[in-house]
Amino acid sequence: MKAMILAAGKGTRVRPITYEIPKPMIPIMQKPVMEFLLELLRQHGFDQIMVNVSHLADVIEGYFRDGQRFGVQIAYSFEGYIKDGELVGKALGSAGGMRHIQDFSPFFDDTFVVLCGDALIDLDLTTAVKWHREKGSIATVIMKTVPQEEVSSYGVVVTDEDGRIKAFQEKPKVEEALSNCINTGIYIFEPEVLDYVPSGVEYDIGSQLFPKLVEIGAPFYGLPMDFEWVDIGKVPDYWHAIRAVLQGQVKNVEIPGHQVAPGIYTGINVAVNWDKVNIQGPVYIGGMTHIEDGATIIGPTMIGPNCWICSGAVVDNSVIFDYSRLGPNVRLIDKLVFGRYCVDKTGATIDVQAASLDWLITDRRQELPTPPTEGQAIAELLKADNTAKE
Repeated sequence: MKAMILAAGKGTRVRPITYEIPKPMIPIMQKPVMEFLLELLRQHGFDQIMVNVSHLADVIEGYFRDGQRFGVQIAYSFEGYIKDGELVGKALGSAGGMRHIQDFSPFFDDTFVVLCGDALIDLDLTTAVKWHREKGSIATVIMKTVPQEEVSSYGVVVTDEDGRIKAFQEKPKVEEALSNCINTGIYIFEPEVLDYVPSGVEYDIGSQLFPKLVEIGAPFYGLPMDFEWVDIGKVPDYWHAIRAVLQGQVKNVEIPGHQVAPGIYTGINVAVNWDKVNIQGPVYIGGMTHIEDGATIIGPTMIGPNCWICSGAVVDNSVIFDYSRLGPNVRLIDKLVFGRYCVDKTGATIDVQAASLDWLITDRRQELPTPPTEGQAIAELLKADNTAKE
Protein backbone atom coordinates (compact mmCIF):
# COMPACT_ATOMS: atom_id res chain seq x y z
CA MET A 1 0.00 0.00 0.00
CA LYS A 2 1.08 3.56 -0.68
CA ALA A 3 1.39 6.67 1.47
CA MET A 4 2.85 10.15 1.44
CA ILE A 5 4.54 12.13 4.19
CA LEU A 6 4.42 15.92 3.86
CA ALA A 7 7.92 17.15 4.71
CA ALA A 8 8.53 20.21 2.52
CA GLY A 9 7.52 23.04 4.87
CA LYS A 10 9.97 25.51 6.40
CA GLY A 11 8.54 25.05 9.90
CA THR A 12 8.59 28.79 10.65
CA ARG A 13 6.59 28.35 13.88
CA VAL A 14 9.22 25.96 15.25
CA ARG A 15 12.14 28.34 14.79
CA PRO A 16 14.91 28.51 15.88
CA ILE A 17 15.03 24.69 15.78
CA THR A 18 14.09 24.59 12.10
CA TYR A 19 16.90 26.93 11.12
CA GLU A 20 19.06 23.81 11.20
CA ILE A 21 16.67 20.86 11.50
CA PRO A 22 13.66 20.26 9.20
CA LYS A 23 10.47 19.62 11.14
CA PRO A 24 10.26 15.87 10.34
CA MET A 25 13.78 15.47 11.78
CA ILE A 26 13.05 17.17 15.12
CA PRO A 27 14.09 14.57 17.70
CA ILE A 28 11.73 13.06 20.24
CA MET A 29 14.15 11.56 22.76
CA GLN A 30 16.91 11.32 20.12
CA LYS A 31 14.66 9.83 17.42
CA PRO A 32 13.26 11.91 14.51
CA VAL A 33 9.49 12.32 14.59
CA MET A 34 9.25 11.05 11.00
CA GLU A 35 10.79 7.73 12.05
CA PHE A 36 7.80 7.11 14.32
CA LEU A 37 5.51 7.76 11.32
CA LEU A 38 7.39 5.23 9.20
CA GLU A 39 6.99 2.64 11.95
CA LEU A 40 3.23 3.29 12.09
CA LEU A 41 2.83 3.07 8.32
CA ARG A 42 4.81 -0.16 8.11
CA GLN A 43 2.73 -1.65 10.93
CA HIS A 44 -0.43 -1.12 8.87
CA GLY A 45 0.95 -2.39 5.57
CA PHE A 46 1.99 0.89 3.95
CA ASP A 47 5.41 0.07 2.55
CA GLN A 48 5.73 2.39 -0.49
CA ILE A 49 6.14 5.94 0.75
CA MET A 50 6.66 9.18 -1.14
CA VAL A 51 8.13 12.12 0.79
CA ASN A 52 8.03 15.63 -0.63
CA VAL A 53 11.06 17.63 0.51
CA SER A 54 12.26 21.20 0.12
CA HIS A 55 13.66 23.01 3.19
CA LEU A 56 16.86 21.26 4.31
CA ALA A 57 15.93 18.34 2.06
CA ASP A 58 19.40 16.77 2.24
CA VAL A 59 19.05 16.27 6.00
CA ILE A 60 15.91 14.16 5.56
CA GLU A 61 17.21 12.22 2.57
CA GLY A 62 20.59 11.62 4.19
CA TYR A 63 19.01 10.02 7.25
CA PHE A 64 16.23 7.89 5.74
CA ARG A 65 17.82 7.13 2.33
CA ASP A 66 15.70 4.54 0.47
CA GLY A 67 13.92 3.37 3.64
CA GLN A 68 15.47 -0.09 3.55
CA ARG A 69 16.65 -0.09 7.16
CA PHE A 70 13.16 0.99 8.27
CA GLY A 71 11.43 -1.86 6.43
CA VAL A 72 9.82 0.34 3.76
CA GLN A 73 10.59 1.83 0.34
CA ILE A 74 11.00 5.61 0.18
CA ALA A 75 11.37 7.99 -2.74
CA TYR A 76 11.67 11.78 -2.56
CA SER A 77 10.06 14.53 -4.58
CA PHE A 78 12.25 17.63 -4.33
CA GLU A 79 10.50 20.99 -4.61
CA GLY A 80 12.95 23.74 -5.50
CA TYR A 81 16.08 24.35 -7.57
CA ILE A 82 19.83 24.94 -7.35
CA LYS A 83 21.16 28.51 -7.42
CA ASP A 84 24.84 29.37 -7.08
CA GLY A 85 25.53 25.81 -6.05
CA GLU A 86 23.00 25.89 -3.20
CA LEU A 87 19.69 24.07 -2.91
CA VAL A 88 16.83 26.57 -2.76
CA GLY A 89 13.54 25.23 -1.46
CA LYS A 90 10.31 26.23 -3.18
CA ALA A 91 7.47 24.21 -1.71
CA LEU A 92 4.42 23.54 -3.88
CA GLY A 93 1.93 23.29 -1.02
CA SER A 94 0.55 20.04 0.37
CA ALA A 95 -1.83 19.34 -2.53
CA GLY A 96 0.57 20.75 -5.12
CA GLY A 97 3.20 18.33 -3.86
CA MET A 98 0.87 15.38 -4.43
CA ARG A 99 0.02 16.57 -7.94
CA HIS A 100 3.72 17.05 -8.77
CA ILE A 101 4.39 13.39 -7.93
CA GLN A 102 1.39 12.19 -9.95
CA ASP A 103 2.36 14.29 -12.98
CA PHE A 104 5.86 12.80 -12.93
CA SER A 105 4.44 9.27 -12.99
CA PRO A 106 1.03 8.06 -11.71
CA PHE A 107 2.23 6.73 -8.36
CA PHE A 108 -1.13 7.06 -6.60
CA ASP A 109 -3.21 4.28 -8.20
CA ASP A 110 -5.30 3.13 -5.24
CA THR A 111 -6.41 4.34 -1.82
CA PHE A 112 -3.53 6.16 -0.17
CA VAL A 113 -2.79 7.90 3.12
CA VAL A 114 -1.21 11.33 3.59
CA LEU A 115 0.42 12.31 6.90
CA CYS A 116 1.96 15.56 8.08
CA GLY A 117 5.58 14.89 9.02
CA ASP A 118 5.50 16.80 12.32
CA ALA A 119 3.22 14.86 14.68
CA LEU A 120 3.43 11.80 16.89
CA ILE A 121 0.38 9.62 16.31
CA ASP A 122 -0.88 6.23 17.41
CA LEU A 123 -3.72 5.63 14.96
CA ASP A 124 -5.43 2.48 13.70
CA LEU A 125 -4.92 3.24 10.02
CA THR A 126 -6.33 -0.13 8.98
CA THR A 127 -9.71 0.64 10.56
CA ALA A 128 -9.70 4.16 9.14
CA VAL A 129 -9.05 2.98 5.56
CA LYS A 130 -11.79 0.34 5.85
CA TRP A 131 -14.30 3.01 6.98
CA HIS A 132 -13.21 5.31 4.14
CA ARG A 133 -13.79 2.61 1.53
CA GLU A 134 -17.14 1.56 2.97
CA LYS A 135 -18.34 5.16 2.70
CA GLY A 136 -17.24 5.39 -0.92
CA SER A 137 -15.35 8.52 0.05
CA ILE A 138 -13.03 10.33 -2.33
CA ALA A 139 -11.33 12.03 0.64
CA THR A 140 -11.51 11.45 4.39
CA VAL A 141 -10.19 13.69 7.13
CA ILE A 142 -9.23 11.95 10.36
CA MET A 143 -10.62 14.09 13.17
CA LYS A 144 -10.08 14.24 16.89
CA THR A 145 -12.44 15.61 19.51
CA VAL A 146 -10.97 18.27 21.80
CA PRO A 147 -12.47 20.16 24.75
CA GLN A 148 -14.61 23.08 23.57
CA GLU A 149 -12.30 25.62 25.18
CA GLU A 150 -9.40 24.44 22.96
CA VAL A 151 -11.06 24.73 19.54
CA SER A 152 -9.62 28.18 18.84
CA SER A 153 -6.16 26.60 18.42
CA TYR A 154 -7.21 24.31 15.57
CA GLY A 155 -9.00 23.96 12.27
CA VAL A 156 -12.53 22.82 13.09
CA VAL A 157 -14.43 20.37 10.84
CA VAL A 158 -18.23 20.56 10.54
CA THR A 159 -20.03 17.38 9.44
CA ASP A 160 -23.62 16.20 9.10
CA GLU A 161 -25.06 13.20 10.95
CA ASP A 162 -23.63 10.82 8.32
CA GLY A 163 -20.10 12.21 8.66
CA ARG A 164 -20.17 14.15 5.40
CA ILE A 165 -18.12 17.34 5.64
CA LYS A 166 -20.15 20.51 5.23
CA ALA A 167 -17.72 23.25 6.23
CA PHE A 168 -14.44 24.21 7.92
CA GLN A 169 -13.66 26.87 10.50
CA GLU A 170 -10.04 27.96 10.87
CA LYS A 171 -9.30 28.62 14.57
CA PRO A 172 -12.75 29.97 15.43
CA LYS A 173 -13.61 31.76 18.64
CA VAL A 174 -14.91 29.31 21.26
CA GLU A 175 -18.41 30.80 21.16
CA GLU A 176 -18.51 30.66 17.33
CA ALA A 177 -17.25 27.10 16.85
CA LEU A 178 -19.83 24.83 15.21
CA SER A 179 -18.03 21.66 16.30
CA ASN A 180 -15.30 20.46 18.60
CA CYS A 181 -13.91 18.02 16.02
CA ILE A 182 -10.57 19.18 14.63
CA ASN A 183 -8.49 18.42 11.55
CA THR A 184 -5.42 16.40 12.56
CA GLY A 185 -3.61 16.63 9.21
CA ILE A 186 -4.15 12.93 8.54
CA TYR A 187 -5.96 12.17 5.27
CA ILE A 188 -7.14 9.20 3.21
CA PHE A 189 -7.57 9.82 -0.51
CA GLU A 190 -8.61 8.12 -3.70
CA PRO A 191 -6.45 8.94 -6.75
CA GLU A 192 -9.41 10.76 -8.36
CA VAL A 193 -9.03 13.57 -5.82
CA LEU A 194 -5.99 14.76 -7.76
CA ASP A 195 -8.27 15.70 -10.68
CA TYR A 196 -9.22 18.73 -8.58
CA VAL A 197 -5.63 19.88 -8.03
CA PRO A 198 -4.08 22.09 -10.74
CA SER A 199 -0.62 21.22 -12.07
CA GLY A 200 2.49 23.34 -11.64
CA VAL A 201 1.18 25.76 -9.02
CA GLU A 202 1.30 26.02 -5.25
CA TYR A 203 -1.90 24.47 -3.90
CA ASP A 204 -2.92 23.59 -0.35
CA ILE A 205 -5.01 20.68 0.90
CA GLY A 206 -6.79 22.42 3.76
CA SER A 207 -7.41 25.90 2.38
CA GLN A 208 -7.94 25.12 -1.32
CA LEU A 209 -8.61 21.46 -2.14
CA PHE A 210 -11.04 20.78 0.69
CA PRO A 211 -13.25 23.85 0.11
CA LYS A 212 -13.38 22.80 -3.55
CA LEU A 213 -14.60 19.32 -2.60
CA VAL A 214 -17.32 20.83 -0.39
CA GLU A 215 -18.35 23.23 -3.17
CA ILE A 216 -18.85 20.51 -5.77
CA GLY A 217 -20.58 18.15 -3.34
CA ALA A 218 -17.97 15.40 -3.62
CA PRO A 219 -18.21 12.35 -1.32
CA PHE A 220 -16.00 13.92 1.34
CA TYR A 221 -16.12 12.68 4.93
CA GLY A 222 -14.71 13.27 8.38
CA LEU A 223 -13.97 10.36 10.70
CA PRO A 224 -13.61 11.10 14.42
CA MET A 225 -11.23 8.67 16.12
CA ASP A 226 -9.82 8.30 19.61
CA PHE A 227 -6.05 8.14 19.28
CA GLU A 228 -2.88 9.66 20.58
CA TRP A 229 -1.89 12.80 18.66
CA VAL A 230 1.02 14.97 19.74
CA ASP A 231 1.31 17.90 17.35
CA ILE A 232 4.65 19.73 17.13
CA GLY A 233 3.41 22.84 15.35
CA LYS A 234 5.19 25.37 17.57
CA VAL A 235 8.16 25.45 19.96
CA PRO A 236 5.87 25.31 23.05
CA ASP A 237 4.23 22.20 21.56
CA TYR A 238 7.64 20.54 21.32
CA TRP A 239 8.46 21.50 24.90
CA HIS A 240 5.16 19.94 26.03
CA ALA A 241 5.80 16.82 23.95
CA ILE A 242 9.15 16.15 25.61
CA ARG A 243 7.58 16.72 29.04
CA ALA A 244 4.81 14.25 28.20
CA VAL A 245 7.30 11.58 27.08
CA LEU A 246 9.39 11.96 30.24
CA GLN A 247 6.25 11.69 32.36
CA GLY A 248 5.20 8.48 30.60
CA GLN A 249 2.15 10.01 28.93
CA VAL A 250 3.06 9.03 25.34
CA LYS A 251 2.72 5.28 25.14
CA ASN A 252 4.54 4.66 21.84
CA VAL A 253 7.72 6.51 22.86
CA GLU A 254 10.18 5.03 25.31
CA ILE A 255 12.85 6.96 27.18
CA PRO A 256 16.18 5.77 25.73
CA GLY A 257 19.33 4.82 27.62
CA HIS A 258 19.36 3.00 30.92
CA GLN A 259 17.82 3.91 34.26
CA VAL A 260 20.54 4.72 36.81
CA ALA A 261 18.11 5.75 39.56
CA PRO A 262 14.32 6.07 39.82
CA GLY A 263 13.22 8.38 37.02
CA ILE A 264 16.79 9.18 35.88
CA TYR A 265 17.91 7.85 32.49
CA THR A 266 21.26 8.31 30.75
CA GLY A 267 23.06 7.46 27.57
CA ILE A 268 26.51 5.89 27.74
CA ASN A 269 29.62 7.38 29.30
CA VAL A 270 28.01 10.27 31.14
CA ALA A 271 30.56 11.97 33.42
CA VAL A 272 28.90 12.76 36.75
CA ASN A 273 29.50 12.18 40.45
CA TRP A 274 26.00 11.23 41.56
CA ASP A 275 26.80 11.98 45.20
CA LYS A 276 27.67 15.60 44.43
CA VAL A 277 24.79 16.68 42.19
CA ASN A 278 21.08 17.22 42.83
CA ILE A 279 19.07 15.43 40.13
CA GLN A 280 15.34 14.88 40.52
CA GLY A 281 13.52 12.87 37.84
CA PRO A 282 12.09 12.42 35.38
CA VAL A 283 15.33 13.35 33.63
CA TYR A 284 17.16 12.10 30.55
CA ILE A 285 20.88 12.87 30.07
CA GLY A 286 22.49 12.05 26.73
CA GLY A 287 25.75 10.17 26.29
CA MET A 288 29.11 11.92 26.69
CA THR A 289 27.52 14.72 28.73
CA HIS A 290 29.45 16.13 31.69
CA ILE A 291 27.60 17.29 34.81
CA GLU A 292 29.90 19.15 37.21
CA ASP A 293 29.65 18.84 40.99
CA GLY A 294 27.08 21.19 42.49
CA ALA A 295 24.75 21.25 39.47
CA THR A 296 20.98 20.87 39.95
CA ILE A 297 18.68 19.24 37.41
CA ILE A 298 14.96 19.02 38.11
CA GLY A 299 12.57 17.10 35.88
CA PRO A 300 10.87 16.80 33.62
CA THR A 301 14.09 17.78 31.83
CA MET A 302 15.94 16.44 28.81
CA ILE A 303 19.65 17.16 28.31
CA GLY A 304 21.02 16.06 24.96
CA PRO A 305 24.29 14.26 24.22
CA ASN A 306 27.68 15.99 24.51
CA CYS A 307 26.50 18.78 26.80
CA TRP A 308 28.43 20.36 29.67
CA ILE A 309 26.57 21.57 32.74
CA CYS A 310 28.80 23.67 35.01
CA SER A 311 28.88 23.79 38.80
CA GLY A 312 26.04 25.74 40.37
CA ALA A 313 23.88 25.62 37.23
CA VAL A 314 20.17 24.94 37.73
CA VAL A 315 18.16 23.30 34.94
CA ASP A 316 14.48 22.99 35.85
CA ASN A 317 11.68 21.73 33.59
CA SER A 318 13.74 22.42 30.46
CA VAL A 319 14.97 20.94 27.18
CA ILE A 320 18.68 21.30 26.35
CA PHE A 321 19.85 20.32 22.85
CA ASP A 322 23.12 18.61 21.95
CA TYR A 323 26.50 20.27 22.56
CA SER A 324 25.13 22.98 24.86
CA ARG A 325 27.37 24.40 27.58
CA LEU A 326 25.59 25.98 30.52
CA GLY A 327 27.94 28.21 32.49
CA PRO A 328 28.46 28.37 36.26
CA ASN A 329 25.36 29.36 38.26
CA VAL A 330 23.12 29.83 35.23
CA ARG A 331 19.43 29.27 36.07
CA LEU A 332 17.17 27.86 33.38
CA ILE A 333 13.54 27.32 34.35
CA ASP A 334 10.92 26.35 31.73
CA LYS A 335 13.40 26.94 28.91
CA LEU A 336 14.54 25.32 25.67
CA VAL A 337 18.16 25.80 24.64
CA PHE A 338 19.05 25.20 20.99
CA GLY A 339 22.50 26.32 19.88
CA ARG A 340 22.75 30.07 20.39
CA TYR A 341 19.05 30.42 21.21
CA CYS A 342 17.17 30.24 24.49
CA VAL A 343 13.38 29.96 24.21
CA ASP A 344 10.81 30.15 27.00
CA LYS A 345 7.64 28.06 27.10
CA THR A 346 5.61 30.81 25.39
CA GLY A 347 7.95 30.84 22.39
CA ALA A 348 9.79 34.10 23.24
CA THR A 349 13.38 33.74 21.99
CA ILE A 350 16.71 35.24 23.02
CA ASP A 351 19.73 35.04 20.73
CA VAL A 352 22.33 34.63 23.47
CA GLN A 353 25.18 35.59 21.15
CA ALA A 354 23.53 38.80 19.98
CA ALA A 355 22.61 39.60 23.59
CA SER A 356 26.23 39.04 24.71
CA LEU A 357 25.12 36.18 26.94
CA ASP A 358 27.29 33.52 25.33
CA TRP A 359 29.37 33.46 28.51
CA LEU A 360 26.31 31.78 30.08
CA ILE A 361 25.10 29.57 27.23
CA THR A 362 27.28 28.46 24.33
CA ASP A 363 28.31 25.52 22.19
CA ARG A 364 30.70 23.37 24.22
CA ARG A 365 32.88 22.93 21.13
CA GLN A 366 33.64 26.65 20.99
CA GLU A 367 36.42 28.44 22.80
CA LEU A 368 34.96 29.88 25.99
CA PRO A 369 34.25 33.62 25.89
CA THR A 370 35.60 35.86 28.66
CA PRO A 371 32.91 36.44 31.30
CA PRO A 372 32.00 40.13 31.82
CA THR A 373 32.36 41.98 35.09
CA GLU A 374 29.49 41.67 37.56
CA GLY A 375 28.06 45.06 36.56
CA GLN A 376 28.19 44.25 32.86
CA ALA A 377 26.59 40.88 33.48
CA ILE A 378 23.61 42.40 35.30
CA ALA A 379 23.11 44.99 32.57
CA GLU A 380 23.23 42.35 29.82
CA LEU A 381 20.77 40.07 31.59
CA LEU A 382 18.31 42.95 32.03
CA LYS A 383 18.71 43.94 28.40
CA ALA A 384 18.11 40.38 27.22
CA ASP A 385 15.05 40.03 29.43
CA ASN A 386 13.54 43.23 28.01
CA THR A 387 14.31 42.12 24.46
CA ALA A 388 12.51 38.80 25.00
CA LYS A 389 9.43 40.58 26.35
CA GLU A 390 9.27 42.85 23.31
